[in-house]
Amino acid sequence: MSRILCAWSPTWAIANWRRRYPEPSPPEPPPPFALLETVRAVRRLSAISVEAARLGLRIGQKATDAAALVPDLVSAQAEPEADADALTALADWCVRFSPAVAIDAPDGLFLDVTGVDHLWGGEARMLDDFSARLDANGLPFRCAIADTPGAAWAFAHFGADGTIAPPGGQAALLAPLPPAALRFETETWAQVERLGLRRLDQLMSIPRGPFARRFGRVALSRLDQALGREREALTFRRPPTPWFARLAFAEPISAPEDMARVTADVIAKLCARLESQSHGARRFEIAFHRVDGKALPLAIGLSLPGRDPTRIAKLFTPRLDTVDPGFGIEVVTLTAQDVEPISGRQARLDTAREATVEEGLAPLVDRLVNRLGAERVWRAAPAESHVPELAVGRTRPFASVAGGKPAEVQPWNRETPRPTRLFRRPEPVEAVMAITPDDPPSQFRWRGQVHRVRRAEGPERIGEEWWRGQIEDVRVDHVRDYYRVEDMDGGRFWLFRAGLYGDPDAPPNWWMHGVFG
Repeated sequence: MSRILCAWSPTWAIANWRRRYPEPSPPEPPPPFALLETVRAVRRLSAISVEAARLGLRIGQKATDAAALVPDLVSAQAEPEADADALTALADWCVRFSPAVAIDAPDGLFLDVTGVDHLWGGEARMLDDFSARLDANGLPFRCAIADTPGAAWAFAHFGADGTIAPPGGQAALLAPLPPAALRFETETWAQVERLGLRRLDQLMSIPRGPFARRFGRVALSRLDQALGREREALTFRRPPTPWFARLAFAEPISAPEDMARVTADVIAKLCARLESQSHGARRFEIAFHRVDGKALPLAIGLSLPGRDPTRIAKLFTPRLDTVDPGFGIEVVTLTAQDVEPISGRQARLDTAREATVEEGLAPLVDRLVNRLGAERVWRAAPAESHVPELAVGRTRPFASVAGGKPAEVQPWNRETPRPTRLFRRPEPVEAVMAITPDDPPSQFRWRGQVHRVRRAEGPERIGEEWWRGQIEDVRVDHVRDYYRVEDMDGGRFWLFRAGLYGDPDAPPNWWMHGVFG
């Protein structure tokens, strides 16, 4: 069963404006404050402080009417884009509490805290820590935890702050709340008001058929989502994963040796879970959470699923120098992505046996990938194309592995061998001599050196792929005649002739396309 934490700030825009423009000595008590926006050429209140709300001001009110009611009202221009950026930054900060965080624009968040509350000693202590950290940074939030996002949203907005619904027990706590707690659309809310329904238990008592006919299918879906009868999709900042580990420290750390030690500790903690369930991961991401609230992430990838803590820690170690601990790191979190089942492997008994991929090549590939970048480490793979330049593609070093060895999904055609070194662009060949126009060359000059041919095979005629729409018509100059030749010194070459002898529109030209090893 899922557990969702909803955090909502009624004065999110006000709190963020004050954080962006702090006053050296704010007055006590603070004056009523509001943010203004222009709606259809009319200045209206888009956000109000607690003091302004107590004086009767409301969001959406005209600025002139508000100034008339509260002459000492202080106002400023609203900055919705800056508020959205701040909410995104807060979502990233919340990774220290849950790897799955969703933004509930414009002033709320959802955290999937399933299975992570034990790191704090229970949901109550986790919620207290979460709320205390937000309050310490001048961000007042109302928080609640329930089985569903709809129920958590309802408790945070209309219930008591800090409500924690027991698993499966949100229905009883939802009953006394107003119908607005279900996030009804404006038309549905107006109809509920006209019927005089003031509590959710009154709506729950209506049979499903009449409920849907009177209020619509969307309203029934909202009720089912809150009660857990229907799932509600959340768009998380990153894919939710149960493979999560966290370490918190009584005192912030900053020394390099401490950073390396806690990195190894949190990796060992998560890898132990992976090993206990016979799983491995291809990607690990660690985040160092500073005392100022900023999270510094690092990520490494593995070519094959793995869970060896020593090997994973070695990949992170060179990158720890890029982490600025500031005034100290108070929390370290680690998540595993692309988790797959892997079987256990018996230790080697025959020391003369050849090393497996996991023992030999994979660690080397991992070091290269994490040092140079994934796009710079690849292996050649066959591609379905007649054109030599398009017959080779790039793939991951171990894109397909069977039995510990790279598996050939689509081998090259042995009847038409290709050179071990194919030039990026064909190079011109000069002074070509042949017994007859259609015969292989008996002599040619390439890169200033003359080569006399001893053996030759061909021609292999290759035409451009006109069916792909890359050429407008089919002509002779779109066809190449390839020859495999060997000179007197044993050098083997792959060259072709484009064009035909005696054709004035397409005179023949010879090109070198590759060499055999």
